[in-house]
Amino acid sequence: MAGRTIAKLLFNQAQSNVIRPQFANSVKFYSAAPSYEFIKVEKVGEKKNVGLITLNRPKALNALCNGLMTEVSNIIEDFEKDNSVAAIVITGSEKAFAAGADIKEMQNNTYSKCISGNFLSHWNRVADCTKPVIAAVNGYALGGGCELAMMCDIIYAGETAKFGQPEILLGTIPGAGGSQRLPRYVGKSKAMEIVLTGDQVNAVEAEKMGLVSKIFPVGELVSRAIKLGEKIGKNSPLIVSMAKESVNTAYETTLAEGLHFEKRTFHGTFATKDRMEGMTAFVEKRPANFTNE
Repeated sequence: MAGRTIAKLLFNQAQSNVIRPQFANSVKFYSAAPSYEFIKVEKVGEKKNVGLITLNRPKALNALCNGLMTEVSNIIEDFEKDNSVAAIVITGSEKAFAAGADIKEMQNNTYSKCISGNFLSHWNRVADCTKPVIAAVNGYALGGGCELAMMCDIIYAGETAKFGQPEILLGTIPGAGGSQRLPRYVGKSKAMEIVLTGDQVNAVEAEKMGLVSKIFPVGELVSRAIKLGEKIGKNSPLIVSMAKESVNTAYETTLAEGLHFEKRTFHGTFATKDRMEGMTAFVEKRPANFTNE
């Protein structure tokens, strides 16, 4: 959750334009959403079925203030209810996905204030989304930025991406899942090293550890993440959400419990029209026409 103080050590200036040029003229801002102060929102892809959320606090290297995370939570809610959106991509600028939480905002917090206000509780909305969420990480993903990326289902990284949990350097610990999700991605030993030292890992190391799915050139990253969202969107949204829940269950239960959950969920697909359509289309050697039923 290291924020502006860490960010200032990294760069004195931040990129002012966080929307990739190749998408600037291809879509309009999400018309159903209110105007946002800290994020930019678009529906992209050939069918406009991928929701693109761009973190937009360039002067603070996208430090995650409460207002920004509230806006992210709200648009996740909107995209989740929007049947035309099959997947969601979250990205930042080329210099920073998010350099951490906003330290100035939390500097004077007290224990009682954190407890009574359930501090950071609404950050989990990203992880709770039933639709696939893809993080497209360029530049720094530190502290809260790393935690936000790990809340997503898939992480694509640009070649310059750097991940880390530097809270220990500020006299605190991760507070939005860093110490919990990181071991599940990379194992106890490596997670302990990252959390206890505050060291950063580059994109190649992150991929090798299993934190990142794929690495792309910086300029291609967002378009590749969108293409992944479009590919997922060709499948039944209903079955995609069931598959996502099944994979997530593997991280939260024993193997025996997970296998039981998977089997029952698999059985449940036989109550859907999309399962029938998918298998019938396969037998008839034609593309499936899924209806989300």
